[in-house]
Amino acid sequence: MKNHGTTVFLFLLFFGLPLKAQKFERLIQYVNPLIGTEKMGHTYPGATVPFGAVQLSPETDTISYELNGKYNGEVYKYCAGYRYEDKTIVGFSSTHFSGTGHSDLGDFLMMPTVGKLQLNSGTASNPESGYRSRFSHENEKAEAGYYKVKLDDHNIVAELTASTRTGVHRYTFPKSDQAHIILDLTAGIYNYEGKNVWTYVRVENDGTVTGYRQTNGWARTRTVYFAMKFSKSFKSYGQKNFDGPQVYRGFWRKFDQNKNFPEIAGKNLKMYFDFDTQENEAVEVKLAISPVSQTNALENLEKETGNLSFDQIKAKAQENWNKELNKIVIKGSETEKTNFYTAMYHTFINPTTYMDINGEYKGLDQNTHKAEGFTNYTTFSIWDTYRALHPFFNIIQPKRNNDMVKSMMAHYDQFSMKMLPIWSHYANDNWCMSGYHSVSVVADAVIKGNYTGDPREVLKACITTANKRDYEGIGYYIDMGYIPAEKNGTSVSNTLEYAYDDWAIAQLAKHLGETEIYNQFIKRSENWKNNFDPKAGFMRPRLADGSFKKDFDVLSTHGQGFIEGNSWNYSFFVPQNPDGLMQMMGGKKKFASKLDELFTMHLPDEFFADTEDITREGIIGGYVHGNEPAHHVAYFYNWAGQPWKTQAQIRRILEMQYKATPDGLGGNDDAGQMSAWYILSSLGFYPVAPGSEDYSIGSPAIDHAVLNLENGKTFEIEAINQSPKNVYVEKILLNGKEIKNFTLKHSEIVAGGKLTFYMSAKAKK
Repeated sequence: MKNHGTTVFLFLLFFGLPLKAQKFERLIQYVNPLIGTEKMGHTYPGATVPFGAVQLSPETDTISYELNGKYNGEVYKYCAGYRYEDKTIVGFSSTHFSGTGHSDLGDFLMMPTVGKLQLNSGTASNPESGYRSRFSHENEKAEAGYYKVKLDDHNIVAELTASTRTGVHRYTFPKSDQAHIILDLTAGIYNYEGKNVWTYVRVENDGTVTGYRQTNGWARTRTVYFAMKFSKSFKSYGQKNFDGPQVYRGFWRKFDQNKNFPEIAGKNLKMYFDFDTQENEAVEVKLAISPVSQTNALENLEKETGNLSFDQIKAKAQENWNKELNKIVIKGSETEKTNFYTAMYHTFINPTTYMDINGEYKGLDQNTHKAEGFTNYTTFSIWDTYRALHPFFNIIQPKRNNDMVKSMMAHYDQFSMKMLPIWSHYANDNWCMSGYHSVSVVADAVIKGNYTGDPREVLKACITTANKRDYEGIGYYIDMGYIPAEKNGTSVSNTLEYAYDDWAIAQLAKHLGETEIYNQFIKRSENWKNNFDPKAGFMRPRLADGSFKKDFDVLSTHGQGFIEGNSWNYSFFVPQNPDGLMQMMGGKKKFASKLDELFTMHLPDEFFADTEDITREGIIGGYVHGNEPAHHVAYFYNWAGQPWKTQAQIRRILEMQYKATPDGLGGNDDAGQMSAWYILSSLGFYPVAPGSEDYSIGSPAIDHAVLNLENGKTFEIEAINQSPKNVYVEKILLNGKEIKNFTLKHSEIVAGGKLTFYMSAKAKK
């Protein structure tokens, strides 16, 4: 404790803010990383720092992506590597996605054991057959930046913490002359035979190991380098190569490479390191990663964690989290705070830092680049996150979002195909999901004044991306105004999403005074009309001859031209023109009636037969909150002249879809999108159409909030008489002036001030 004052002073000095401004509340106490780890949330409980490159977390099984030559549906449960329902832990890996519906990563799995050395993972039903161990949630603790669990079968306590690029393990062993730490280089998430392209390990000395792992998975050209250091010298080490027989063995066969051999290479390697341990002796292992080289990985390790102890690194990680969480300080119940700050925690995990401490990273051209004047990021799940996560960043993390846009522009510059990212992942685009929604993210940042680069280069990149004719039916979309159903399996959702993206491009062009470009793309943004069937009243697949597809089911999510949704949800996907959609649906009264039906209908059991990621917990009526396409829909009542229904539905969604329990998320958190929806809706507003300054007002679910903005100003929100029953808005004041159109502007937020809601149990009709 004697250095506590010095530590605090250095922390304050480091962040460059006056001491009087640094009265941070201890908000990490409200973060529960176990929320979303059960059922469909796909979050992980392990240790990371805000936007960190390392996500050090336990794996509870090693399900293969492949079964009998086909996709194994069971693997979907393990997108984050950890399932709260499981009873065993296989090990602790350095990289994870948070809340995604597809996966990769799970690099450098480490597992401590005692007794006879076993290099297979064993099974959940028979953990003794391998190195895995049973565990109990009673002996598990998850905090922001820290994870702890007891491995019952080995009587070892495992603790995890992290810096940006380094994961730190602390294993407390019993007394043993057969203590081992296993490094499994074959393990991975969404693994299958052949995914490992190559691995290499170099034992530098009796406490330092370096190497790399190259995989061909969701990212098809991905190499991650590592450097690891032990706090205690290992007495011996070895490896087992699980590669199958090959004709050419080379002349490395002259050596016995299995025991105490310093240079190992192969496709499927498992290493082990042996120790003698005393009772309750702790062995710390630091493992840093790099996208560029082993040298850079070692530099990352030394400069970030150096001679710091586990406890010092943990304290630094939690200080970092506390600083970020204090960007919004709320008043509410303990449960509300837990949900709110865990949501903030989840929004600040992705995107992830993708560069070494010296600024170097591998680009899409597979060459080494250096980020000059910005932090380079990856893990852009943009189909999800353009809707609320990046708009949230434009309010509360504008500098980081600026860097994220610069990262997208670097992606575009380095990419041979000259497109902004669709789903960016470790110097790859994995092309997951539809639309070209990077244009929404970059346009929104420019229009809201957060981008410091050349906005005309951004516009050029947007136009080039939107005119990539050979991508996902764009050529048909440009020529015909829609994508024919026989040409593309997601023809309708693609057309609708392209139309919104084109509107975002039009807004950017308008912002820059480019009238001709604006006219071109605002016209394209109306292409949604070409898939609307006025007789059916729904968006519907259209054939090349102009007729609508006859076999049509508005509830089905398969074979109807939509991705992760049905026509009921996608028929409202015109966020850029609610008034036009309302007119097409017959006016305000019919529009509101259709919204009512969406939220009150009953989906038959057959609906769930083909929906891998949605259960009944993730829906309200026919409204699917567990997937993103309808995230804006509850706010559409504002356009229909029935804002009290927006208010009621928002509070209903907040209550039903977000709970402070491991199964508390109604669907995949999707790299923070679900959590960003929760935060913004809890504060009382939401960006229905990013690319606009406007936020649509809902119903705040917290009593009071202060947004501590990066420009030094504060934006205060007060909800007078707010309660679970008082969900309706009687009156809204912005700096004392009444808002009557249920619209708040971005410029009004960042200018600072006070937004006051007067709440009631009675709807104001």
